[in-house]
Amino acid sequence: MRVPPGRSYRAVVSLLLSPLTLRGTTFANRIWVSPMCQYSCDAENAPGLPTDWHLVHLGGFATGGAGLVVTEAAAVVPEGRISPQDAGIWTQEQADAWARIVTFLHGQGTTAGIQLAHAGRKASTHRPWDAEQGTVPVAEGGWPTVGPSALAFGGYDAPTALDEDGIAAVVRAFADAARRADGAGFDVVELHAAHGYLLHQFLSPLSNHRTDAYGGDLAGRSRLLLEVLDAVRAVWPQDKPVFVRLSTSDWVEGGWDVEQSVQLAKELAAHGADLVDASSGGNAPEQQIPVGPGYQVPNAARVKHGAGVPVAAVGLILDPTQAEQILVSQDADAVFLARPLLTDPRWPQRAAVTLHDVGALPWPAQYVRATREPVPLAQPR
Repeated sequence: MRVPPGRSYRAVVSLLLSPLTLRGTTFANRIWVSPMCQYSCDAENAPGLPTDWHLVHLGGFATGGAGLVVTEAAAVVPEGRISPQDAGIWTQEQADAWARIVTFLHGQGTTAGIQLAHAGRKASTHRPWDAEQGTVPVAEGGWPTVGPSALAFGGYDAPTALDEDGIAAVVRAFADAARRADGAGFDVVELHAAHGYLLHQFLSPLSNHRTDAYGGDLAGRSRLLLEVLDAVRAVWPQDKPVFVRLSTSDWVEGGWDVEQSVQLAKELAAHGADLVDASSGGNAPEQQIPVGPGYQVPNAARVKHGAGVPVAAVGLILDPTQAEQILVSQDADAVFLARPLLTDPRWPQRAAVTLHDVGALPWPAQYVRATREPVPLAQPR
């Protein structure tokens, strides 16, 4: 836990605002910034390179008091991007650009994480706000996609099924990206095995129809993720944690489900993972998700208690009191937030007020005057 100049910490009374230590890394609090794709790289001139937008976007959460800021999905290879405008970490130039952002996050006392990803059959797509949707044609800057099987996602183009050489290349790419992330100063790497992207595609029987060692039963469908985890753990410092984001349910009959997630979480822990980031969905257009406040928390709790591993909950966690209760009830060990932080990057500092723990989170020295009583106009400062 870093305490930068001009800031100080004191004992806290809320669990949400208390520190959490995993391996040799201490997070100042348990309010964490979930990965949020920004689709804001220059696809033509600097593909995959994070920009000033990323610095300001992520840096604002750090000045707002979040205990961990995780980047958007960073592709480990160019063809692993969700869209041509996605960020990556497949080159040293990209790692150097991330290092600038990490330095700023650390300067605010915040722990920095990066999500390593490969979009698989859901790659080469238009951004959510583009007029056109679906697969970006090769002639317009897109590329052919890959997956566990030659099965398309919805109306996207069908991928090419990876052969064993292609699978081995994916494993190496994740390990190489982890090395670059360590060099850039990141404290945490998270493997993206959720939301219908490549590692999740291998896990789910809906998208993985393979009959070789990477398909079939749970052990076969889990093999790629465990190989990636082993390769990353081998190059990632032992005192730094590795997270895995899982979709704990496909929300489709016969798909990936929470029971399989519990079994997998036990294996992940045995292979050196330190926390499961429990999300859901994204692998089947026909999914039926019962969306509501905290709708994924029950699955997070089942993974935590069923596998005996640290877990972070995510998904419509909107209110500080709600977040505190999730931790007090031992349904999770931390919470990831997304949309509430886009609305209010100072949500953690507001939470400290709501939970009657004012002063538990530091304010930047430049902003501390906002915590004082207003000064009469006759006495300007």
